[in-house]
Formats: sequence, structure tokens, C-alpha cells
Amino acid sequence: MSYLIDDQYIDVAKGDDFVGVQAYSRLRVGEQGVIAPGPADRRTMTGWEYYPRALEDAVRHTAARLGGSTPLLVTENGIATGDDDERIEYTGEALTGLARAMADGVDVRGYLHWSLLDNFEWGSWEPTFGLVAVDRTTFRRTVKPSARWFGRLVQNPVTTLGREAAS
Repeated sequence: MSYLIDDQYIDVAKGDDFVGVQAYSRLRVGEQGVIAPGPADRRTMTGWEYYPRALEDAVRHTAARLGGSTPLLVTENGIATGDDDERIEYTGEALTGLARAMADGVDVRGYLHWSLLDNFEWGSWEPTFGLVAVDRTTFRRTVKPSARWFGRLVQNPVTTLGREAAS
């Protein structure tokens, strides 16, 4: 049987209470293996392709693989960037895609942004995924504009994302 990398895990989760979906980017594969993003492609701090549609693609694929039998929970989604305007742009695009999938009947019960704080990832304090910056000397936390944007989004998704996402 031929599987996408995670399909074997999705298949055994059918009927569970929920399946967690994590999405940040995409990995394209051709006959010769992984197709790296091109030099002109936009990338994140991690070197991953800037691809906010990854979330919509992942929840749609997972729901289709499960046959609608198991609800989904987005357990991680975000972007490694030092540019908070880019974080807002990416997250807005990702959530607009998630709203489209949900409008089409994908059963998504929740969304967790990765992450609240700029944290220790892969042996370094960078890349920064957080909605809140942390000064590593004083441990002072500074709320970023993306956190305030996200708070407005949670309070009023139609106004913050736009009407097309809610319909």
C-alpha cells in the first residue's frame, strides 16, 4: 500500500476522540525526491517555504483520509519570522484557509497558535514563532502587535479576517 508520510498514522486514528493537525509549510516531492524551494521563493527563518495554505491543505487531507469520522484540532500552526507584520500576514492567510475548509464541512474543533512565547527551538532561541517576545536576560515579556491582532481576531473573526473567510 502506498502512503503519504503521515497517512499510516491518520489511518489508525480513525474513531479517536480527535486528531491533532500541525502545519507550517509544505514539502514537495518529485520523482527525484524532495523539491527544494527555489531561490526566488519566500522563506521563513527556518528556511521553510512561506506557504500559509499548508494549514488548509493539511486539514482537508486529514479529514478526507479519516472519512469524516474523527474531529480535528489544530495543535500547532505559525511562522518563524522576525517580522511581526509577516506573522500577521501568514496567520491571517492560514486562518482564512482554515475557515474555507470549515465552511466546506471539515470538522475542526479548535486552533492553537504556535507559539505564545518566543521559545527555545532546535537548540536555539531563534527561530522566533511567538506572539510575545521574551528578553533572555531579564525574562521580561513584550506583547507583539501580532498578539494584539490575534486577540482582535478571536473577538471578531469576520471583521479581522474579512467577510470572505466567514462565508
